Amino acid sequence: MVMKKNILIGGKAGQGVAMTSALLGKIFVRGGFYVFNYRDYPSLIRGGHNFNVLSVSDSPTFSFEKSYDIIVALDQNTIEKHRSNLRDGGFILGNKNLRSKNLVSLDLDKALSELDLPLIFGNNILVGYLAHYFGIPYSLVSEVIKKEFGSKSHLVEKSIKFAYQIDLHKSEKIYRKRRAKYFFSGNEAIALGALAGGLDVYFAYPMTPATPVLHYLARLQREYNILTVQLENEIAVINAALGASFAGAKTMVGTSGGGFALMAEACSLQGMSEVPLVVYLAQRTGPSTGVPTYNTQGDLKFALNIGHGEFPRIVVAPGDAKEAFIKTQEAFYLSQKYRVLTIILGDKHLGESHFSFDDIERPLLKPKDFILRKPNKNYKSYEFTVTGVSPRAVPGLGPVVRATGYEHREDGITTENENEIIKMTEKRNRKEKFIEKETNKLNPCKIYGKGENLIVSWGSTKGAILDSLNYLKSFRFLQILYLRPFPVEKVVKELSKAKKVVLVENNSTGLLGDVIREQTGFAIKKRILKYDGRPFSPSEIIKKLR
Repeated sequence: MVMKKNILIGGKAGQGVAMTSALLGKIFVRGGFYVFNYRDYPSLIRGGHNFNVLSVSDSPTFSFEKSYDIIVALDQNTIEKHRSNLRDGGFILGNKNLRSKNLVSLDLDKALSELDLPLIFGNNILVGYLAHYFGIPYSLVSEVIKKEFGSKSHLVEKSIKFAYQIDLHKSEKIYRKRRAKYFFSGNEAIALGALAGGLDVYFAYPMTPATPVLHYLARLQREYNILTVQLENEIAVINAALGASFAGAKTMVGTSGGGFALMAEACSLQGMSEVPLVVYLAQRTGPSTGVPTYNTQGDLKFALNIGHGEFPRIVVAPGDAKEAFIKTQEAFYLSQKYRVLTIILGDKHLGESHFSFDDIERPLLKPKDFILRKPNKNYKSYEFTVTGVSPRAVPGLGPVVRATGYEHREDGITTENENEIIKMTEKRNRKEKFIEKETNKLNPCKIYGKGENLIVSWGSTKGAILDSLNYLKSFRFLQILYLRPFPVEKVVKELSKAKKVVLVENNSTGLLGDVIREQTGFAIKKRILKYDGRPFSPSEIIKKLR
């Protein structure tokens, strides 16, 4: 029988909710469990109500439920908001000044006074209590603390060790020794994938939920010999990234919908200049400022059609952190090889949730260096070969290298001649068939399950759908990862053999359904759409499908 516990940690912004849940998640993973960590917070620096939900299981888990076995309350408001969703037999853990009939109270003020530690270390006592409650040996907890806190680990250990001396009100010794697993967020996976793909410079202007990639890479600048640059706005960011790429650097830009809107003109500049560029678009609820810290899948068509004029681009949408790591490397490979705009389409749920895995897969294609090319006197800036590759040289290494936003000849000289315009337009468009052939080797879509009915979706809905398949044996799941170029043949094959087809999306109009109809002629009439700013839970999908 599968063991699965849902633990909610809640409090005000500034009380350390996210850090506490992340630490607890890492301890559970080190203790041998699979963990999914969901983060929910308003657009406030202080105050409001923040909460995380940890799903802890002895088998792979990719989502969370809205009913809880344990509530860790850092304030009274957490109890008031969530105790109605406490499962039978569950309990609330918190300081003795809180009020609830299910409360397991700890005198944190007295404990911290005895330990001579500040108030924030009270969270660590709660973490230690739960680790002890679930039978995780302190030695494993200590390993996590030393890795996370370095020179300050002795203070954290001091508070958590205290919790291991508390008499438990009861306990669930569910710990079983296993080998350690990976545990990281989608945004961390994007950053690590960029490093593995050869990133030189990351440009960004802070915008939730893409900002953590900027912070994460900034901490790794010296270790990996990269540069992170925060400029004054998104227009400056993407133009600077194109400039650095023209000079030979592998560049990447991170933003959300509002920032990406400002980048539209420069995306067209990329299309004409053919300077390689990778963009991470982390969706959030819109339009305009919308609900800036919540989730949506509303920017699909925006990503597919960004910029004016006709030019090739690639759009890939990973569904979890492992895929984010792999697909980001593929994005760098494809962008450099074909000199195109490659968009990694994520969202708040993918970026800020933590996922656990047994292993990390490697990309099917290894990135090669398509930036530098040994120059010769006959080099042409916009040459096109029979393999679809546009060879590159960089300024200062021999021949003149040109990049322009005007229409131009292969040597980079601008032109208004009708025959040259036709030739260069067809040359750019010709890349599409080579890119499609290559992405077809990269698992552009995946199938899970063996049921006769089919769920179709994309992006971060993957986790809840996978967990729901455990209870929906008559369904299988088609996940589409590459949305441009669209894997028409593979999708048509799955749609045609399904008894019933259901579309599942985190938006109000079924954007993927529209794309499928445009690309295949198949209209999916049965749709489960969610657009309240929150991601799906498995129980919501199961209820709708039944």
